[in-house]
Amino acid sequence: MRLTLGLLLFSALTLTAGCSGDSAIDGAKGQPNSFAGEKNPANDFTPGSTGDSGDNSGLAANEVRVTMELPGGLAPDGEPTRRNLRIVKPDTVRVYQTNRNLQVLGAPEYTTREDSNGVTVIAFENGQPLAPDVVIEAQYGNAVLRALAADADRDIKVNPFSEYLVRNTLPQYSASEFQRILDCADETSDSLCINKYVWPALADQVHDFEIDIPTGASIAGALDLLAQRADFASYVVSAANYPLLDNQSSDSISASSAEYNSVFMGIELGQTFLESSLTGSGQWGIRMGREESTSPSTETAYTYPGLTLASLDVFDINVTSLASQIPYDRKTLIHKQGNEFFTRGTDTWALNTHSTSPGGATLDRDTRLLAVRALYQSITGRNSSRTIGWTRNPYFLDAYVGETGGDNIGPDRALAGYFSAGKAIQLESENGKLARKETLETQYVSALQLNLLRREGFDANTLNGRDYNLVYFATRFSESTTPLQVESGNGLWQVRANGDHSDITQTQTYSTLNRDSSGAVLVGGTGSRSDNWIITPRPARLSTGDKNIGRLNLDVNNPAGAFGQPDLGVGASVPDGSLMAFNLVNAASSSGIIGDGLLIVAERRPAPAPQSGRYRVQGFAMGIEDGLNRLIHLNDGTLNLSGSTASLNSNTLNVVHSVDNAAVAAPSSGQLSTTLEYTDKGDGEVSFTAGDLSLTGFVTADQTQFFLLFRNTVNGEEQRGLLMATKLP
Repeated sequence: MRLTLGLLLFSALTLTAGCSGDSAIDGAKGQPNSFAGEKNPANDFTPGSTGDSGDNSGLAANEVRVTMELPGGLAPDGEPTRRNLRIVKPDTVRVYQTNRNLQVLGAPEYTTREDSNGVTVIAFENGQPLAPDVVIEAQYGNAVLRALAADADRDIKVNPFSEYLVRNTLPQYSASEFQRILDCADETSDSLCINKYVWPALADQVHDFEIDIPTGASIAGALDLLAQRADFASYVVSAANYPLLDNQSSDSISASSAEYNSVFMGIELGQTFLESSLTGSGQWGIRMGREESTSPSTETAYTYPGLTLASLDVFDINVTSLASQIPYDRKTLIHKQGNEFFTRGTDTWALNTHSTSPGGATLDRDTRLLAVRALYQSITGRNSSRTIGWTRNPYFLDAYVGETGGDNIGPDRALAGYFSAGKAIQLESENGKLARKETLETQYVSALQLNLLRREGFDANTLNGRDYNLVYFATRFSESTTPLQVESGNGLWQVRANGDHSDITQTQTYSTLNRDSSGAVLVGGTGSRSDNWIITPRPARLSTGDKNIGRLNLDVNNPAGAFGQPDLGVGASVPDGSLMAFNLVNAASSSGIIGDGLLIVAERRPAPAPQSGRYRVQGFAMGIEDGLNRLIHLNDGTLNLSGSTASLNSNTLNVVHSVDNAAVAAPSSGQLSTTLEYTDKGDGEVSFTAGDLSLTGFVTADQTQFFLLFRNTVNGEEQRGLLMATKLP
């Protein structure tokens, strides 16, 4: 059976996937507010919840709570809440059914009441709707906003975010598509529609986005701002297309549960307000997954970066669920107006956690894993002089999954790239709760996450006697003469046994891109690396004891030991040894410093590269020129192969830091579209070129995945990055 599971929050299922155009509305301004006592996300920042912090306490299973939120200028007396909105008590609330043209078609059976705080509660006589055809409309003065009744957490916010979702998705469906969604929600047979719970998740997760609405914005202005936020608009489009997935093309994973080692890297560009002398400065950042010690005792326990896929049986419905938890280190480089540079590392940034709330996913034709993903908030520095809350926006997951190794064995890999913005927020204790105060940072992160199947008893000898192609991308932050250095390279590993470890004989070619202390951009030359490295298994300390589960150490000469810090980094392998990935952490070899980043290797075989096929492209590029920094996220692009040519078409999300103006613009949309010359260099090595644009790297032996270094020059801006191109059904 196939299903996209949602939050087990109504009836027995929850969707925890990880959460009218007028100008000024004069009639609303003088009305009083009155929601004291209601749970307000602004004064209750909680880790382990998403930014929306919904409240369904005191509700029956068929009831929803309705809260209206408006820009500050339209409700100056309203209670302040997050995203610079204000909570108001609506003058009227009504419920009606609608079609794709947003026409009123009558009303479902419902009743209303007020809870003890005077908040409207709606009870649906036939249960809370699942389809996007029931609208809750709230009016305050002349302001009229809508939300979908399907919202999964049953704490329904009626605000510009919900209005954007209603007016920018339903009219985009064709009549037949909209009917398919309604039929899916109404399906009650044993062949339950796989995407029955996508819309409740989507209606809920738009409220997890941390996008501030200006105080003086009209409703039309707020909606325009959301439309211009390319990451928000892109998420809504992708998630709204997700319920249209063909039911017959999907299935659940074959294993009852599959555990993965996650190798995670995030490249970020944002703006800091943390230090008064640097406020408004832009900053680069890099995040790298690492294990976390969770106990100070001699019997130390660890949390390892990982993802879990599970096949669950709910009411005889077989569903796929996933959840992830990735502790990560963070380093940043502040680029101040006037070209001053400041680094911040572990002395500033405590180990943090990237964690997605458990939720449903769809396995599309055994090739793509699709889901709408909400992220939990986290807190660092609790009970210290600076307590910081971290909150992240949802994203749409489109991951490539490898083949299973047999019955009851999950896919050996799940590979994904995605974009998620967020904030760091100063927290202050108020009445025993942590309340949100000023924003300390805005962050825009492009992430690559390689989830490689764990297997207890992994034998590192499976790597020996094999040759591998490799690519890597690394950054170096400094306050010296070269504050920013980007190094990327590719090459060949030969792995051979040597006692209790594996020797690597390698040839690498790399290039560098630098920004010096004056702010000037310098394109470095190419270099080579031929020194030998070693691989050793890195045991994991589990409840059942220390086990080899596919985690690996990468060192130069001497093994770091089971729990030591390797010279180069920590990584993992799939069980058959055909793909490995490593987080490079302060990596230094005998040939010089490499930095912090990601290294990917895959088995090299003497077979021709594919000459046809469609591949999903995901990844990032860092762009620098005088006075400007840019983060480019390739947002679900497509690479089409045709003989000796290839076409690359991708939407992009662009974050730009203007150094002279001390300004970082929110993500805007762009387009990368070009025809490339495609060259098979033998043994899996490939290149794509078109003028100044080049993609260089390798394709895996089964021809389903490309890993490519991105290099481009656009109007004097130098761009370097790392891409994955993975097979589409």
